[in-house]
Amino acid sequence: MAESEIMTEVIKITTPLSADVIAQLKAGDRVLLSGVIYTGRDMAHKYMVEGHKKGESFPFDLTGQVLYYTGPTPAPPGRPIGSAGPTTSYRMDKFSPYLLERGLKGMIGKGPRGPEVKEAIRKHGAIYFAAIGGAGALISKAITKAEIIAYPELGTEAVMRLEVKDFPVIVVNDIYGGDLYEMGRAEYGEETQAK
Repeated sequence: MAESEIMTEVIKITTPLSADVIAQLKAGDRVLLSGVIYTGRDMAHKYMVEGHKKGESFPFDLTGQVLYYTGPTPAPPGRPIGSAGPTTSYRMDKFSPYLLERGLKGMIGKGPRGPEVKEAIRKHGAIYFAAIGGAGALISKAITKAEIIAYPELGTEAVMRLEVKDFPVIVVNDIYGGDLYEMGRAEYGEETQAK
């Protein structure tokens, strides 16, 4: 694939994610995501997993859903949400395999995932996307509706239901073991050695 094709090709998908859609995605694919996604950071993950282990239901049906690691700022007048940039994903690594095993199919954040999460992505047929860090105000323009659905006491870390239209993400980890960060390091290393 030519570099110009990589820069212009974008895949549009809608949530919830199906196995067929996930099977078509590869590390490096640029995606515009539409539909419903949910938010959750460290404390929300802890509440969900610990609560579920005690017999409580999850705040939403995980089947086919996407969880976005963000703690948005308050909504300015006329907007459904404030700045909503991604949180560093490894902070959720200890909870992610548990959620993936129970039907979660997508995660959005920034930065690499640990080996246990990458194995759970492959095993449970899921996907990990990266959103652009430092562009939270721009990303928030793709969010058309936001409502808190669980743990309001967590403030910005409460679980929210977001409706998104053409939310820009990049596939980092796919079901085939592809890892965009590792691919980038390998390519960069090869170019450096060649010079």
